[in-house]
Amino acid sequence: MKRLPLSAVAVPLVTCLVTLNVLALWTATGNAGTPAKLSVPEGRVLIAGGSEATAAFFTLRNTGGADDVLTGVTGPAGHRAMLSRTVDIGNNARRMAMVGTVTVPAGAALRMTPTGLDVMVSPPPRLAPGDRLTFTLHFRHSPPQTVRARAVRPGDG
Repeated sequence: MKRLPLSAVAVPLVTCLVTLNVLALWTATGNAGTPAKLSVPEGRVLIAGGSEATAAFFTLRNTGGADDVLTGVTGPAGHRAMLSRTVDIGNNARRMAMVGTVTVPAGAALRMTPTGLDVMVSPPPRLAPGDRLTFTLHFRHSPPQTVRARAVRPGDG
């Protein structure tokens, strides 16, 4: 059996050890990233004018170093809550489309709006201005967040 020269074994071994030490140092100095860190202040829920559905809006902040994914919403008892998005269908027409998941980017905020992403609530609860509803937002990597939404008339803050 023929023996390999020492340099044939030493070069890959030293390269591997140097790479491993650089990665360990990079991680130890905090450069390997941090998990998602989510916060959700109080949201808004629209007082419905009709009997089909209404919408709730939240701003999800992620101050962590990794993206997370909003996978669903649980609403008040007796009401379905679903992620939905307004989509253009042409000729100045729009429709609602259900959304399975949405990414909450690292170091950024995901803002729900009446013309974009929202939480559709059906049937709409009877609300007066200032009433509050409780929702639970579910994520792929982070624990669920229980948040409140204050009832407002459409067009109000």
